[in-house]
Amino acid sequence: MQHWMVCVLFLFFVFCDVSTQRKKKTVQTLSRGWGDDITWVQTYEEGLTKAVKGNKPLMVIHHLEDCPHSKALKKAFSEHATIQRLAKSDFIMLNLVHETTDEHLAPDGFYVPRIMFVDPSLTVRADIVGKYANRMYTYEPVDMDFLAENMIKAKILLKGEHEEHDDL
Repeated sequence: MQHWMVCVLFLFFVFCDVSTQRKKKTVQTLSRGWGDDITWVQTYEEGLTKAVKGNKPLMVIHHLEDCPHSKALKKAFSEHATIQRLAKSDFIMLNLVHETTDEHLAPDGFYVPRIMFVDPSLTVRADIVGKYANRMYTYEPVDMDFLAENMIKAKILLKGEHEEHDDL
């Protein structure tokens, strides 16, 4: 009888532990692993609103949770100190696992991962692209320095355009 009770208690603790682990895995923040120190917006519309109010560019990352290319890019992105610093201080950040209704965010197709910039005038910056002609807005893990340069370019273009238009 005691052996039976020990087995029941053991199974109870195993199921409790598995249940606790499942709860831990399902808790997910808006960062989705792209950078927990970054403030992320929840929707594209919220991102556009905050970009206008904060006069900052919006960086939109399209990805899929189970895509190996997205996973590799996420790892490189989250480990790159300059990108994390720029994203935290100079951009409104959004990562999407679902497409938006704005067709301007897919000028060369609906592939993942892709990263695009939208300035506070709500213009998609089609002139800030990655290195690949067949997928203009994608970046590979080895392209993180180039992505950081493009982030700086998005900041400089925004500042330069506003200096030209003092009435803005």
